Amino acid sequence: MLSGKILRDAIISGANNIINNKESVDELNVFPVPDGDTGTNMSMTIRNAVAELNMLSDSATVETVAQTAASGMLRGARGNSGVILSLLFRGLSKGLAGKHEATVEDYCNALKLGSESAYKSVMKPTEGTILTVARVAYEKVSKADCKDFK
Repeated sequence: MLSGKILRDAIISGANNIINNKESVDELNVFPVPDGDTGTNMSMTIRNAVAELNMLSDSATVETVAQTAASGMLRGARGNSGVILSLLFRGLSKGLAGKHEATVEDYCNALKLGSESAYKSVMKPTEGTILTVARVAYEKVSKADCKDFK
């Protein structure tokens, strides 16, 4: 089972990776405009969520963690990539609504909703972007033969 604490810590860890590697992500930025700010915008967006996630107790549910991350990212969203990231987490939070803990199946369904939410937020979705990463993550998890998160 995926607890709120584990989900919170995983999101914060992922956020730290984005923040620590924002320059590398900026260099990858070529679509839709090669303005080199994707890593910067994503790190600013997710930093807002981390601040809010750090205020949650270890007993927070996966629902609370996902909603906190999504709302924090939406409030702190910067640029297209930040908005897309916030909407990805909005979909994820919808998939975890009402859950104290999440099974692998619950999390897989939440990833699907996150990917769909992100794709719907873009008028002309283009492969090779964060949208692809979200979709492939869902596809890999949905095909994985695992019963738990170990």
